[in-house]
Amino acid sequence: MKRLWFIFAQAVTVSVAVLFVVQTLKPEWLDRHAIAAATGGIVTIQETTVPADPHRGVSYAEAAKKAVPAVVHIFTSQEVKTPHPFLNDPLFRHFFGDRFGDQPQRQSGLGSGVVVSADGYILTNFHVVEGADEIEVASNDGRKFKAKVVGADPESDLAVLKIHADAKLPTITFAQSDSLRVGDVVLAIGNPFGVGQTVTSGIVSALGRSHLGINTFENFIQTDAAINPGNSGGALVDSDGVLVGINTAIYSQTGGSMGIGFAIPVSLARNVMEQIIKNGSVTRGWIGVEVQEISPELAESFRLPGTEGAIIAGVMRGSPADKAGIVPGDVLLAVAGKPVKDAQTMLDLIASLTPGQPAKFSIRRGGKDIELAGIIGKRPKPPQE
Repeated sequence: MKRLWFIFAQAVTVSVAVLFVVQTLKPEWLDRHAIAAATGGIVTIQETTVPADPHRGVSYAEAAKKAVPAVVHIFTSQEVKTPHPFLNDPLFRHFFGDRFGDQPQRQSGLGSGVVVSADGYILTNFHVVEGADEIEVASNDGRKFKAKVVGADPESDLAVLKIHADAKLPTITFAQSDSLRVGDVVLAIGNPFGVGQTVTSGIVSALGRSHLGINTFENFIQTDAAINPGNSGGALVDSDGVLVGINTAIYSQTGGSMGIGFAIPVSLARNVMEQIIKNGSVTRGWIGVEVQEISPELAESFRLPGTEGAIIAGVMRGSPADKAGIVPGDVLLAVAGKPVKDAQTMLDLIASLTPGQPAKFSIRRGGKDIELAGIIGKRPKPPQE
């Protein structure tokens, strides 16, 4: 009997020693066989038994989770009239005249928007809702609402919608102005091609993009996060899920994303949004001049030390500039003490001034620097196309 116990003790000791060696040197052997035995697998596979570490690697799941509920889908429709296909046929017109004139049809569109307040204000692009007579908003949880346009600003391509919801809506968090840097990670959220809520990632490729011919007032964030048709009006957020821009346009030769997208920065979007909600429109300063960029050739011709500033190419009669004494050929160097870098900068500086307030203009005329004083006017609404 003692001998049997001795053999049993030796066997247990050897087994424990072997298990210790295998566990130390080849732990995957134990994991593989244990998993196969536990799951009844047909083949032996290797699979980790360690839970995934949420902090391991790079993930923007928390940022997306924070921002996605506040991004909505916008569906628009409008009635358009198209001519009857036989209206150009003289024989058809002879018998039927204009009884079969333009035929009304419904035209639909889609885009995205960002919920900025719990009581139903939504920020989006003007071109998303332009001309629409019916607007429907679908939230991320599947609810649908009829929306109306509170106001729009075609010159910055922004618009504000209003919906009435029974329960409070999840809202986006705005970033601090000028907090974005080139190289920062950003996420674009929207409804590209109508496939549903989509999150794409990239970086900030450039800041302050202008002279693109997209809007009158341009100060775009450029990003390589994929932006496609349907993303317009959606959110561009940082790695914390905070709103830094409104997705607006892409550069594309195919209609799809080519890694060059543009978003309106949150500072401009917020200013326009607050004016629209408060007044129904946006008020900007205006002096009534036509300006021209200063090329190296023009700088030499006007005997200027560089290309900074803007040449006054024309002055509207009776405008604030005309009353201040500004004439064609003047070079505008500063507005209200702020230097004019180029024509776009001049437009932005004057637009930011309050109509009715006095302002000083630094001018170079005939090789001499002079200062003129004037009263800022109110920028007229752009003509309807």
